[in-house]
Amino acid sequence: MITTEAAILTALNEPLEFTEIQVDDPEPGEVRVAVSNVGLCHSDLHYMTGTVHTDLPVVVGHEVAGVVESVGSAVTSLRPGDRVVGALTPSCGLCRNCQVGQPTQCRRVAQIRQRPRAAFQLPDGQVVDRLGDIGAFSRHTLMRENALVKLPDKVGLQVGCLLSCCVITGIGAVFRGARVRPGATVAVIGCGGVGSAVIQGARLAGASAIVAVDLDEARLAAARTYGATHVVHGAADVATEIADLLGDGVDYAFEAVGSARTAATALSVVRAAGTACLVGIAPDGTELSLPAADFFFGEKRLIGSYMGSGQAREDIAQFARLYLQGRLLLDEMVSDVIPFRAIDKGFEAMKSGRVTRIVADLTV
Repeated sequence: MITTEAAILTALNEPLEFTEIQVDDPEPGEVRVAVSNVGLCHSDLHYMTGTVHTDLPVVVGHEVAGVVESVGSAVTSLRPGDRVVGALTPSCGLCRNCQVGQPTQCRRVAQIRQRPRAAFQLPDGQVVDRLGDIGAFSRHTLMRENALVKLPDKVGLQVGCLLSCCVITGIGAVFRGARVRPGATVAVIGCGGVGSAVIQGARLAGASAIVAVDLDEARLAAARTYGATHVVHGAADVATEIADLLGDGVDYAFEAVGSARTAATALSVVRAAGTACLVGIAPDGTELSLPAADFFFGEKRLIGSYMGSGQAREDIAQFARLYLQGRLLLDEMVSDVIPFRAIDKGFEAMKSGRVTRIVADLTV
């Protein structure tokens, strides 16, 4: 067991509390990681504000990159000093969903996450939960060997952390979720971190037109950098604007905000027989009200995609290669790198909607 510093959420809508915690020694299949960089994600905000439930106290943060510090007795593929990023959807590899290639829907997640002792606790012995079984806003954390991917040396950790969540979520939704075909037309509603990754995925998939939709002009300008061919301000009649631009709706629409309103917009902008894909996490209790005729007469499809709908470890390795080839833009997605103790200020900047991704540096 070691003592380290963590940012703990002790009350909703309150600043994180920076304090010492104790981190357990790795179990046989676990790895202790010295966390170097964590991307600030809107999913974290959901838990911090209570729109999605979490037990307290908890260490949030999940878009993680770091260096292996120690390994359990059964770990064979990693060793101390390896640079790694997290693959955030643990899977058993044995249940039906895993065996048919849907590990993000592993049926044994709860069993996999069980361990004989608490991973995090306060010096007085009080257990501290970890968001997503990660708790990345800690200078050290524990992860399973099969939930980590070794990074190539030339991929910096401050951009590598994006691969573990927003990039795999966005690009995975394109390739594995919706399965966008070359030449198709695409709309992306919400152009933050995940939306920017969706745009890049659509570009890599060979989409002939990519329409970026957002309320912020700076994000719309950045969307062109990532591959958007057209932009539409979200305050407009989006379906009409897209029809005017392309002469019809799009083949695929991706919702990367997480609200009932934008989900309805996504369905409205796809043409007959098109596919709307929901990627953004909506607050607990959100319900959708959609026109049935779109499904009966329009033959539209509405699907969801969680964490890229795919093989996280394989996909992260492939995305790292695309980055090294200059085909995947990651540096451009990092709006700012901030010190560990400035995380609360980073989240405030995120709420403004004017940034793509803020990355915390836990080494300073």
